[in-house]
Amino acid sequence: MERKVTTERANWKARVEARGLVWHSEDERPYWHEGVHYEFTGDEIEKIERATNELHALCLSAVQVVIDEKRYDQLGIPPTAIPLIESSWEAEPPSLYGRFDLAYDGVSPPKMLEYNADTPTSLLEASVIQWDWMQDCFPKADQFNGIHESLISLWREFQPYLPAPGPDGHIVHFSSMDNVEDAMTSAYLAETAALAGYRVKMLAIDDLGWNDLAREFRDLDEERITTLFKLYPWEWMASEAFAAHVLPSESVIIEPAWKMILSNKGILPILWELNPDSPYLLPAYFDDPGDMFEWVKKPLLSREGANVTVHTMQDHIEGKGSYGAEGFIFQELATIPLFDGRRPVIGAWMVGQSAAGIGIRESDGWVTDNTSRFVPHIFR
Repeated sequence: MERKVTTERANWKARVEARGLVWHSEDERPYWHEGVHYEFTGDEIEKIERATNELHALCLSAVQVVIDEKRYDQLGIPPTAIPLIESSWEAEPPSLYGRFDLAYDGVSPPKMLEYNADTPTSLLEASVIQWDWMQDCFPKADQFNGIHESLISLWREFQPYLPAPGPDGHIVHFSSMDNVEDAMTSAYLAETAALAGYRVKMLAIDDLGWNDLAREFRDLDEERITTLFKLYPWEWMASEAFAAHVLPSESVIIEPAWKMILSNKGILPILWELNPDSPYLLPAYFDDPGDMFEWVKKPLLSREGANVTVHTMQDHIEGKGSYGAEGFIFQELATIPLFDGRRPVIGAWMVGQSAAGIGIRESDGWVTDNTSRFVPHIFR
């Protein structure tokens, strides 16, 4: 695992914009950063892929334990969300994707930092944008990146498990909040569904409507919403009026509600409790750091690294933000290597039940936040 300087493509901004990455810089500071890249060996990629698949299996087993033992209070999950979680777990509706954040130094086994299983972003960059970069800059190399093809294939596999198609075939509505990153991710996933043969429609999350007489969700054209992909956290939806209509409706919602267990940082101490011998997990606990000398304090629910506190033998860095009302967990500080003053976190993508590729975010400090750069990779 090496970090190497790369010559940027002369027209890189136009190239990435043409492929949909409209937010690639902020105040001349690149978010998409192709001035460097990471190189891996094939063996290192195999280790990351194996770890990702095994972690996903451990996570599914942990969800079963949470449901069987009713451990919702530990995760700060409100009673209104429990029927949504349990009914979706029982029904097994389609689950599209998720992203593990891993610490990896090329020597020790990859370590799970968290699982963004409900509303992960940085997908377009990991899938299409870095693949184009490799084709332009390192056409003889390879990349752990089958994300695009895996998404299209999985949409095709979903068809028998979705509501019956109408006269124009299957339709999927794609909805997100009104910000560039979420809209970009939702639009890209809509493109993969269209390539799989679906009719797709986009709508803002605020425009999702409920017809009380027909007892069904509808869009602004009064078209029935049979399948909804929503890039909007389930923990928010569960506290809104939307939640009361989910079970009476027959709509399939992607991601399913049980994913809110895995996107909750409380899954980390539960995973450690259940699998203390796993080479891919870090010690993690509720309430206090125990006997750990260096640790990270994480809110049960948060986004973009907000309210994460890092405690090392030299520093204590308090996180800022508005999260943490539901509680916190403590996780052992991971060994994230320094490359030229940058710390890379590997985003390992699950598509369906299989690892499909990786993307890398670099940070100047310990915490990956919305200013962390996306850096491409290759392997040889």
